[in-house]
Amino acid sequence: MADLLDMAAEQEENRLQGLLATRQRPAPDYTISETHCVECGAEIPAARRIAVPGCECCVFCQELREVRRG
Repeated sequence: MADLLDMAAEQEENRLQGLLATRQRPAPDYTISETHCVECGAEIPAARRIAVPGCECCVFCQELREVRRG
């Protein structure tokens, strides 16, 4: 009986890990980032564009977006 419970728990853990992996998949490396923030127009530093492929906003505006989304 314990073996069946262990197997079921392992299968559930694998399923959850798979779901989390698909949600947290980063943007592909070939995604082009904006050079200037679409919200305020400030230049987005090269380090941010490299670290966050596909970014559209400066750090400040991105934080505001995330606060608004909740």
